[in-house]
Amino acid sequence: MDYAELPLPPALAGLVAAVWTLAASQPGWVEHEATPDGCVELIRRHAGRSEWRRDQPEFFATGLSDRPIRFGFSGDARFTAIKLWPWAWHALGGAPCPGFADDWIAVAPDSALAMLLQGDPVANLAGALASAVPPPLARAILASDSVATIAARTGLPHRRLQRIFARELGLAPRTYLRLLRFREALQDVQQGADTLAGTAAARGYADQAHMARDFRALAGMPPSNARARARGPFL
Repeated sequence: MDYAELPLPPALAGLVAAVWTLAASQPGWVEHEATPDGCVELIRRHAGRSEWRRDQPEFFATGLSDRPIRFGFSGDARFTAIKLWPWAWHALGGAPCPGFADDWIAVAPDSALAMLLQGDPVANLAGALASAVPPPLARAILASDSVATIAARTGLPHRRLQRIFARELGLAPRTYLRLLRFREALQDVQQGADTLAGTAAARGYADQAHMARDFRALAGMPPSNARARARGPFL
């Protein structure tokens, strides 16, 4: 498959993780794994068919998950998608994340969310999020590697953080941070600028074996295989 990410302006940092395009590059029905990364995907399929659990419409959104997702699409399928941090998804009027965790929901073609995927999605996002900024808790999440660090940066006790995460994300704080660390490690592994041991150390894993366990749980394969196969979040 042909996967590419569009450049994003600095103003969208902390709100939009990526805008990507994907086109099938082989005939017949194609199946891939999508790795979990702590984001909501707002997706438009321009052509072909796609399926995860059931057939998907032209516009849909995939929710947060803590495991790899196997999905399929036809050989003529083409997609454009926006990878949103959950707080940006909510700021744009998206449904509560816990309501479609580990699943997807249809998006009405005439909705404001679908309009973001018409024309130039990056320009559309810049306009729709012009007055938005990541809330303090979101900034703390993205800058932290532990729940204790989030608590220290926000002044919120652990139990309150657990309630907020359950209400807003449908995931425990520690689980969500695990996804963010894995997302960064997968990006590093794809770039191949460091050894696997170096990547594990840089991303805060106890050792390379610890990172390998996370890759097997969240990507379904060891880091060495992911390095060879991954295209963005897809394997």
